[in-house]
Amino acid sequence: MSDIIEINNLTKKFGDKVAVDGITFSVHEGELFGFLGPNGAGKTTTVRCVSTLTNITSGEVLVNGVDVTKHQIDAKQYMGVIQQQISLDKDLTIRENMISHAMYHGMGKKEREERIKELTEYFSLGEYLDKPVDALSGGWKKRAAIVCAMLHQPRVLFLDEPTSGLDINARRLLWDVVKKLNQSGTTIILTTHYIEEAQVLCDRVGIIDHGKIIALDSPSVLIERTGKMCVESMVDKKTQYKYFQHMADAQKYISDNNLDDAIMRRTTLEDVFVELTGKSVGDQR
Repeated sequence: MSDIIEINNLTKKFGDKVAVDGITFSVHEGELFGFLGPNGAGKTTTVRCVSTLTNITSGEVLVNGVDVTKHQIDAKQYMGVIQQQISLDKDLTIRENMISHAMYHGMGKKEREERIKELTEYFSLGEYLDKPVDALSGGWKKRAAIVCAMLHQPRVLFLDEPTSGLDINARRLLWDVVKKLNQSGTTIILTTHYIEEAQVLCDRVGIIDHGKIIALDSPSVLIERTGKMCVESMVDKKTQYKYFQHMADAQKYISDNNLDDAIMRRTTLEDVFVELTGKSVGDQR
């Protein structure tokens, strides 16, 4: 499997503060890659560096073989970026936003009209095209923003916490959009505060803390390394978590320790995250 993004010893500093600390990893072409980390861990800064929104202090980032520092404009043609805050122009309709975005990327009238028609049908946006941005719900605004980012047919789409602030129904509808895009061949890099989202959507997940990647693999492999079964029990008025590879071992632990009120369940990616970082995903550094 070829790598569409290669990151070598990437470092980003803000004054004396090291936000990203010499990380190295790659993203395979066609995969859906997730980035998890506590608030302030460096995940959004990494994405901003890779997508050229923030200058790199040192290191190398290649997107489809193009160095984003030396050839920024060439690298940008391969990327679409959806930031946490919706970047649609509120003074324009959805259609006008699409046209504006297409013209920014140098698309001619015929090409952009065909592409807008194609994506509008693909994402069922037809009834909203001539509505102002603020007439749409949060979920539909995110969907419209994704369409704008996809107009120039980027090979890589960056989604920085795309479902933040959405209710569960809107979030899951957007999951369908993300999966559909990925299945069509678009490589997607996703940062999220919702660990369930990463476990459901992502082929691989990188967990970052204090600017360093501390784990990187598929959700299933990360869970297996921690232990497939989890036992929750109260010890000194505090919940204690123990992990086991086999259900029989978990049951024996409960029996041997007379843990009548213990809960035995399958381990989740959230368990892995907390074990590795010592934090919940929304914690500050």
